[in-house]
Amino acid sequence: MADDAGKAGVGKQKFGQGFLTDIWYFAALSSDLRAGELKRYEILGEPVMLGRGASGEIFALRDICPHRASPLSAGRIVSEAGGGESVECPYHGWRFRPDGVCAAIPSLVDGQDLDPEKIRVRRYPVAESQGLVFVWVAGDARGAGEPTEPPPLFPGVVGGAPKIVDSMVFDAHIDHAVVGLMDPAHGPYVHRQWWWRTSGSQHAKAKKFAPAEQGFSMLRHEPSKNSRAYAILGGEPLTEITFRIPGLRWEHITVGARQVLSLTCLTPLTDKATRITQIIWSDHPAFVFLKPFIKAGAKAFLRQDAGMVNLQNEGLKYDPTLLWIDDADKQAKWYQQLKREWTTSRAEGRAFVNPVQPGTLRWKS
Repeated sequence: MADDAGKAGVGKQKFGQGFLTDIWYFAALSSDLRAGELKRYEILGEPVMLGRGASGEIFALRDICPHRASPLSAGRIVSEAGGGESVECPYHGWRFRPDGVCAAIPSLVDGQDLDPEKIRVRRYPVAESQGLVFVWVAGDARGAGEPTEPPPLFPGVVGGAPKIVDSMVFDAHIDHAVVGLMDPAHGPYVHRQWWWRTSGSQHAKAKKFAPAEQGFSMLRHEPSKNSRAYAILGGEPLTEITFRIPGLRWEHITVGARQVLSLTCLTPLTDKATRITQIIWSDHPAFVFLKPFIKAGAKAFLRQDAGMVNLQNEGLKYDPTLLWIDDADKQAKWYQQLKREWTTSRAEGRAFVNPVQPGTLRWKS
C-alpha cells in the first residue's frame, strides 16, 4: 500500500521540520574533551559550549555571553576564590559557574546596584556514558526541566576505546538523514562495491521486528548472503539492528564470544544540517589485522550516503509529496509514529507508549 507520508504531520510539525525535545542528543566522545578545555558545538540550531573542569566533570552552557554575545567557549576555565570553577568570558571577563549563574562582573565597582547572581545563561544537563557525551535538550526555551531518564546504553561496547570513529555533516534535516540511513532497499544502488554487493545481487528478505526502548529492533538473525563484508569476521555471525529516537542506530554483531558494535549517532546542527558520527567497538581480531580496510569501507559508506543526500536535495527543494510504500518504507513510517508519540506524551505529561507492533517485513535488496 502506498502512503502519502511525506505530507503527514509530526505533532504540529511537518516531516523535515522541527526537532524532538526533552530527550538526549549525542554531542561528543568523552575523549574529545580534556580537563580544562572548552569546546563549541551546535545542537538544534543553538550554540552549546561543553567544558570539562579540573575534577573531570563535564558541563554544558549556551555558548553566548549575555553581555555582548561573545562565545564563552573562546574563554577559559578559572578557579573561584571561594572554591569551585567558572568560565571566564574572553571579552570582559564575566564569569559563569557550571550551573549557568553569573559568578562575577569585574567591571562593577562598590555602590553599583547589580547582583551578578541574577544573571544566568542556559545550562544544559549533560551525562557521560560508555565513553560518550550526551546533552539533554529540554522543551522549555529557558532550559527548565531535568532529565527524566538516564542516557541510552548500548550492547557490545567492548575492546577498550573505539576501533573506528568517523564523522561528517549531511546537508539534510535529521528526519531525512534518519530515514536515509534506516532505508533497507538502497544498498544495491547507493553502495555498489565489489566487496559488498552489486545491483545484480538482490534477494528477497524477510526480517522480524519488535519494539525496543524508544524505538524498534530488527531481531537477531544471520546476515544476508549477499552482504559480503561480514565474511571477514569468519564463523557464523549473527546481527541485531536497533533504532532509537531521536537519531541513534546501532548494529550489534556476535561471532561466538566476539562482538562488534557499529553505532551511528545523528545530531541535528540546524534544520538543514545533521552531523553523522560512526563509532565502532570490537574485541574481534579482524579489527587488529584488517582495521585500515574496514575503516576505508566505513568511510566510503558514509560518503556514498552523503552523495545521495545531495542528489535528494535537488528534489526536496520543491517540497514534493513523498510516496512511501510497505514494507520497505515501514521503518520510516515507524520513525514518524515514534516522533509523534514522543511529542504528544511530553505535552500531555504521561508515559511514552511505543506505537511499533511486532511483525515481519519483506522487501528485495
